[in-house]
Amino acid sequence: MKILACLLLMGASAVSLQTAPAIAAPHASAADARAMLERAVARLNNVGANKALSEFNQSTGPFNTGELYVFVFNLKGIYEAYGAHPGLVGNDVSDLKDAEGKPIVRDMIEIAKASGRGRINYVWLNRADNRIEHKMSLIELVGDHVVGVGYYPG
Repeated sequence: MKILACLLLMGASAVSLQTAPAIAAPHASAADARAMLERAVARLNNVGANKALSEFNQSTGPFNTGELYVFVFNLKGIYEAYGAHPGLVGNDVSDLKDAEGKPIVRDMIEIAKASGRGRINYVWLNRADNRIEHKMSLIELVGDHVVGVGYYPG
């Protein structure tokens, strides 16, 4: 009888774990994103594009932590680094739009050309928890490279 009671209790516990609501991962802050962007810009300036872009494309390391990662594209909208999915490097993303149809890469290039740095708000998939969320990316123009780091302000 005790064994049956234990089995029923374990079964009920398993069911309650499966039906518990998903809890979103804690978000990185704007300060965290700004710090990573500053490190990436400094790295690009100090060691040059080849070495820095290679480091930005590593799946682990100081330029890819949790939901924060560095992305870089040239002024034509070709990915040069994308910490979240390095396999996309070389792809033309100039027409990339967010979940609401906003042309985010074109907007980032315009901001970078006009101001040298800035920010853009858009809707994107958070790869840390697979949820569509509002995202803010901080960008900076370094030569002909648009360097960015995004965070989820939610």
